[in-house]
Formats: sequence, structure tokens, C-alpha cells
Amino acid sequence: MTGLFPILLAVLALALLGYWIGRQRGLAMRRGLTIRIGTVHSLPVYHGLYVALTALLPAVLVLAGWAIVEERLVADRVIAAVPVDFRPVSEIDRGAFMNDVRGLANNALEAAFNPAATAVVPLYRATSEAFDLAAGVVAMTLLAVGGIWAFSRLRPDFRARSHVEKLLRWLLILASTVAILTTFGIVLSLLFESWRFFQIVPAAEFLFGTHWSPQTAIRSDQIGSSGAFGAVPLFWGTIFIGAIIAMIVAVPLGLMAAIYLTQYADARVRRVLKPMLELLAGVPTVVYGFFAALIVAPAVRDFGVWLGISNASGESALAAGLVMGIMIIPFVSSMTDDALMAVPAEMRDGSYAMGATRAETVTRVLVPAALPGITGGVLLAVSRAIGETMIVVMAAGLAAKLTINPFDSVTTVSAQIVALLTGDQEFDSAKTLSAFALGLVLFIITLLLNIYALSVVRNYREAYE
Repeated sequence: MTGLFPILLAVLALALLGYWIGRQRGLAMRRGLTIRIGTVHSLPVYHGLYVALTALLPAVLVLAGWAIVEERLVADRVIAAVPVDFRPVSEIDRGAFMNDVRGLANNALEAAFNPAATAVVPLYRATSEAFDLAAGVVAMTLLAVGGIWAFSRLRPDFRARSHVEKLLRWLLILASTVAILTTFGIVLSLLFESWRFFQIVPAAEFLFGTHWSPQTAIRSDQIGSSGAFGAVPLFWGTIFIGAIIAMIVAVPLGLMAAIYLTQYADARVRRVLKPMLELLAGVPTVVYGFFAALIVAPAVRDFGVWLGISNASGESALAAGLVMGIMIIPFVSSMTDDALMAVPAEMRDGSYAMGATRAETVTRVLVPAALPGITGGVLLAVSRAIGETMIVVMAAGLAAKLTINPFDSVTTVSAQIVALLTGDQEFDSAKTLSAFALGLVLFIITLLLNIYALSVVRNYREAYE
């Protein structure tokens, strides 16, 4: 794949050259004719885009298709050259062998587990280079043929704009189809693996059990051979951290920030503070996790000890919930801001005309009128919070407990999915398959929250249109 990257850059550069040539052709046609309606159908930019896209798309499709099948073809040719005694047979062995070969070829490994890997490295490099060269020749040929054919069609009456718009429409359809099929594939994988899990563990035990211990043993005589898969503690931890503690932090702060920025702040202050507030949404969650683990969690533990709570943990639900609430303040604030700004100005002016103060107008007119939009924003923030992983892993721990003590260590569904799928796993045990069941439950919950939130926001917008 790395060998195809320079070829891709060359293809893009030549496509840009084709755009420039096509645009110059369009400019020449406009200069050579008296400009009047109907003289030249399309602007020069459309002539350039038509040449560039017609040349680029076939070449890119060839390179993309070759990138998908190249490794398999190269691996077959390399493995066929390995002596029979050292030749890998199973798919797992083939994958491990080719990883060694690639590591040696890229100078990422000093020695391979299979001694035959070292001997075939020159063949791997030669085969990869030959195949990449062949793919590059085909791509360049298609690019040249497509560009020349497109350039030959450029005439004053040629409908370049219509062709470009049609091509872009098909590209958009393709992109949306890929997104839909990807979502469909995710759902099918979750359903299939969850069905395998529920064949091993009853659904009632999983959904209503109160003890979570998925550490099943390999042998029946080993300690801990019978795991417990009651997911209620995980569901409670997710709700406790994401839907209770985080919302207690995010909703008041986000609501008051939005009210200040829309009703009280000067326009210059708003231009500065609103982007600064929304920067919180762009901070990586792992950074929030570091902040929670290194600063907030120790402070929360010390505060619990000061209150006389002897079992205050260094990893607590309160620490994770506080930082998660800070993280989702921009979601609540942005949706509340949009909801308040969408309230008709006549309602605000009418309130002032009746003698109401600004505070009374906000609390008795604007917020009640924008309440459906605010509610939708809060629900979207909740769905964002319950799917958060890094903050919980780094600040709340992995202990599955049914507790209402915010200073105690708890865990969530997303954190357990990470713990269950970390490292090399065999996807034939209840322990590993339980991650898919948890993912399915989390997917359904967030989907329902998003659907309800979007319906609330849509109904609110329709009320004022």
C-alpha cells in the first residue's frame, strides 16, 4: 500500500493539470466568441472540472481496487515460494508469517519467528514493486485516455456543467450508500455476535442479573470457571455517571452559559466567549481522562476523606462524572443557544412591553418557549455521555458495583467493552461475546435517545415556522 501512495499523488497532480488545461480551453472559447446568452453553455471552471474528474475517477478506482486485493496476491506468491516444511497453512499462521515478512521488509523487525520469512523478503519487495508498477501503469493509462477523451469533447455548446453536476450527484449517492451500508453492517455484526452470546447465557440473566464477573476459565477444573454475566451493575454505572452526575454538572452550567451569551453578553463578548466555550467539544477525550485521573480524582478522594468517608476511592464515579459533565457543556450550551435564538422576537418584545424585566422575560417567556429545544439538546448530551469511554476507564475504574456512593469506584458499559476486547481474544467464549451484547444494548439506548431528541427538536422548530 505504501508503494501506491506516490502513484496516487502523481495521479492527483496530473488531474490538477487536466483541470487547468480544461479551464484554459474554456477561457479560450469565451475569448474567441462574442459573449452572449447561449454562446458558451458552461463556465470555464466546469470545463476544467469535467476534464479532471473524467481523468481522475477511473484511475482512482483502479488504485483503490488494487489496494484491496494486492496484499492477498502478494502473500499467495510469497508463501508459494516457501519450502513445504516451513510453509504456513492456516489463515492465522499465514497472517503471522506475512506480518513477519512485512516487518522485515520495512526494517521494523530485526528477526522473525519463522526462519523462512527472512529468505522471502527480497521476493516480497520485488513482487510488491512489480505489482505496484503494473497498477500505476494501468492507472496512468486510464487517466491519460480519460483526460484526452474529455478534452476532445470540449466545445462551446458542450454541457460541461450538466455532466459535472450529474457526476457529483452520483458521487454523493455513492458516499451516502457507503455510510448506510456501514451502519447496516455494524448492526448486523452486533446482532449476530449477540445472538451467539445469548445462546450461551440466557438473556434474562444478562439483562436482570446483579453480579458481573466475566472472567471465565479455560478448563472446567479451574477456579472461576463459571462466570457471572448480570449486566445491571454496568447499566447502573452508565446511568449514574453519564445521566445523573454529568447532567447535574452540564445542564445548569450549559443553560446559564447560553442564557448569558444570548441575552446579557455584549456582541463583542459573545464573539470571543462562544468559540472559547465550543473549544471544549474539540478537546480529545483522552485529555479529559488525563485531567480526571491526575487532578480531579485525587481532589475528590481527599474531599471524601475530609467529609469522613473512609472508603473514598481514588477512582470514583464523582470524578468521572464531573469531568464528563465539563466535556458535554458545549453540547448543552449550543443546543440551548439555538433554541433561545429561535424564539420569535415578538415574544421577547411583548414581554418587555408588558413591563417585565430581563430576568423575568428569560425565566417566564424565553426558557419556557425554548424548553422543547433545550430538552432535545439535553437528551443528545446524555446519549453522548453514556457512550464515553476514556474518562471512565481512567477515572472511574472497572469495578462493577451497585452503589449510590459517588465516592466509590464503578464502571460503565463502554469501559467494560474496552476491557473485554483488549489484547488477543478468541471470539468463541461468553466472555468475549458479552462485549457485543453490551454494545448492542448501548447502541439501542443511544439510538432511542437520539430519535426522541431529534423528534423533540423537530416538533419545536415546526411550532415557530
